[in-house]
Amino acid sequence: MNAFDYAAPASIEDAVKLLATPKSEALSGGTDLLCRLKDYVSDPARVVYLKDVKALAGISGNATSNGLTLGAGTLLADVLAHKGLREAYPALWQATLEVGTPQIRNMASVGGNLLQRPRCWYFRAGNGLLALKDGKSLVREGDNRHHAIFLTDGDALFVNPSSLAAPLIALGAQATIVGPKGERTVKVEDLYQVPKKEEDRELTVAPGEVLTKVTIPAAKGKNASYEARQKQAHDWPLVLASVHLTLDGDKVSKARVILAGVAPIPYRSEEAEKAIAGKAITLETADAAGAAAVASAKPLSMNDYKVILTKTAVKRALLAASGNRYWEEV
Repeated sequence: MNAFDYAAPASIEDAVKLLATPKSEALSGGTDLLCRLKDYVSDPARVVYLKDVKALAGISGNATSNGLTLGAGTLLADVLAHKGLREAYPALWQATLEVGTPQIRNMASVGGNLLQRPRCWYFRAGNGLLALKDGKSLVREGDNRHHAIFLTDGDALFVNPSSLAAPLIALGAQATIVGPKGERTVKVEDLYQVPKKEEDRELTVAPGEVLTKVTIPAAKGKNASYEARQKQAHDWPLVLASVHLTLDGDKVSKARVILAGVAPIPYRSEEAEKAIAGKAITLETADAAGAAAVASAKPLSMNDYKVILTKTAVKRALLAASGNRYWEEV
């Protein structure tokens, strides 16, 4: 990696000032940035270490009354250790459990997971987010096994890499960002955008801004996540589905179905939500919702297997939310 200046602020205000300098990058757990530095994908002039900013860490609130606030610097291991979070937000707890290994979860942070850069091998090889060469897409013409199956009409064909984004969006969480112009709060889904030009970013957090916390509303209804991956050991999900259901008796009055691993942003499946509205969650209705979720999929040349995985992930996330985990039965 190339040489860079190093700064370790103790306050959010100082971190904002340091990150406002051109070519500055934030460092928390380092599970993403250090890899990018070694591969020369990122070449910052300054690295700003955020672990000394105590205000960025910790979990506060009550999940059942006023909701929980997760500091962006909170370790994933601390998320897993929070009993109230596990009971109220199993969708988030399960997705967090699937991240990496215990060693990685002891280093990785909530903010780092949300704002990590794509794992697309064309991007990591230095070909940019759109992976264009001589005006042609390296992804469309090359190995695209792990790429998008939704929003594939454009050139941004990578998939959003965050495991925490999908459950947080399903739960209606908001993110607080502090920058040179002050503090702003956005929905977690608004942290992401689909780049149109090579100079665009996939994240909406601007230079000099710091993601400080994520706030989850009080737990209501049922929620769950289901992940499909290539192997049980350390791996990124091929597809992840997170659902949040509001029930009227045993019937769904409102649903949120969010998918990860299938589009350049966390992808909301309104088709699946409509398919389950007004119905009880059964094997048949969950299967129908899974089929509806992939009706508009447009896979690339080598990743149509993701269509089947997505259908199954949606079905099983819905059933898990209703308490039916038939696939775990012996």
